[in-house]
Amino acid sequence: MTVPLLSLIVFTPAVGAAALMFVRGDDVVRWMALGVTVLDFAFCIAMLGGFDTSTHEMQFTETRQWVPALGITYALGIDGISAPFVFLTALLGWICVLASWVAIDRKVKEFMVSLLAMQALMLGVFCALDLFLFYVFWEAMLIPMYVIIGVWGGDGRIYAAFKFFLYTLAGSLMFLIGVIVLYFQGGETFDIRALMAQDLPFQIQSWLFFAFLIAFAVKVPMVPVHTWLPDAHVQAPTAGSIILAAVLLKMGAYGFLRFSLPMLPQASVHYSTLMLVLSAVAIVYGGLLALAQDDLKKLVAYSSISHMGLVTLGIFTLNLRGLEGGILQMFNHGVTTGALFLAVGLIYERTHTRSIADYGGLMKAAPVYTAFLALFALSSMALPGTNSFVGELLVLSGAFAANLAVGAAAVVGALLGAAYLLGMYRKVALGPASIGMRYKVRDVNAREIAAILPLAVLVVWIGLYPKPFLEIIDASVKHLLAQVHGKGGAQ
Repeated sequence: MTVPLLSLIVFTPAVGAAALMFVRGDDVVRWMALGVTVLDFAFCIAMLGGFDTSTHEMQFTETRQWVPALGITYALGIDGISAPFVFLTALLGWICVLASWVAIDRKVKEFMVSLLAMQALMLGVFCALDLFLFYVFWEAMLIPMYVIIGVWGGDGRIYAAFKFFLYTLAGSLMFLIGVIVLYFQGGETFDIRALMAQDLPFQIQSWLFFAFLIAFAVKVPMVPVHTWLPDAHVQAPTAGSIILAAVLLKMGAYGFLRFSLPMLPQASVHYSTLMLVLSAVAIVYGGLLALAQDDLKKLVAYSSISHMGLVTLGIFTLNLRGLEGGILQMFNHGVTTGALFLAVGLIYERTHTRSIADYGGLMKAAPVYTAFLALFALSSMALPGTNSFVGELLVLSGAFAANLAVGAAAVVGALLGAAYLLGMYRKVALGPASIGMRYKVRDVNAREIAAILPLAVLVVWIGLYPKPFLEIIDASVKHLLAQVHGKGGAQ
């Protein structure tokens, strides 16, 4: 009997969340949540251990009838595009539990239930092979994030939670309309693999492309539908910011990869220049906004707009280097920006301020912490030897091959990244010590190191030896490009 590994991965956190409802005692809840997320991560390691990198076909597939009258099935499967993000989501699950160990001191059970439910739904998005099932996961994951921001966020949490929910719900409604049109135009099936094989008329593809663009652009987020992101990040608790930056922002880019490119190849080719321009605008505009920030969380949030612009740039170069770089950079952004939000959260727990002007001389007070912060800042600016350098190099290489002006704009964004990150680190770690700051701050403890160390290892590992990660995505990317160029008529 074949073990339903993907069902175990998706529903272990959900079962854990349900079980937590009957548990008493905050410490018991914390340890149980940690155990569930570590078990889920172990299932993901087993999945990667059995993953065949030589094929683009969906692996570990599971199919069960769900609503036969409408052709809806419970179908799960992963390929080289989704596998890295299943792994990343499971990794960040237990990291978020550790990051919330002390920071969340009220309604601990409710928080951990929300966190585990969120993890299950995000994993479902990356594993779903039925369009209806995908939409259920896609839409439902808004609810626990809304609760996490609205209940455990900062003083402006209600406004930020409503803004996040309304923006993303509006995008989801456009996606729902697109799903319905795709269902009827694609042979009345929700099977994602069958829909990829359809050859829709260009007019239908164009309409669907823009419907999906609105939905996915809000999630990425792309300029000008990005304004919900800084508010959500600033108000969210540390774990919420980590999940939001490292996983939720990837949902939009994943939508382009799973739906727009393979299902709407002619439209994707036709509108690729538009997407490259929008991506270049996000890269430069996000960098300029980050450069102007004095709030640590806002700086990292605006940097995400710039870095995700680099991801969409790589995707719509529609060449091998750009697309592989875009996907790798999606993963890298999850690692690095998730780590930066964790670092900001750790220092905020000690000082209760996010203003860069309030810091200074942290290197003397917390040398281990500032060493980690330096590594992640260098990774975010794509220094050679770090993970982001590999992805950014591939994206820029593909961008210059696709459009010289857009490639040049991306370089400007990279320079802005170096400016705001080095400026931030100089003020926070190397500047003169703020009054009383050295007495307020203690260095990271063992629990915090356990949370941050795996992300640091990934930064260095991918930076020095990216081959295993590129091998996972290579076959699927080549197949995706063959689909786009074969049906899209690209030269």
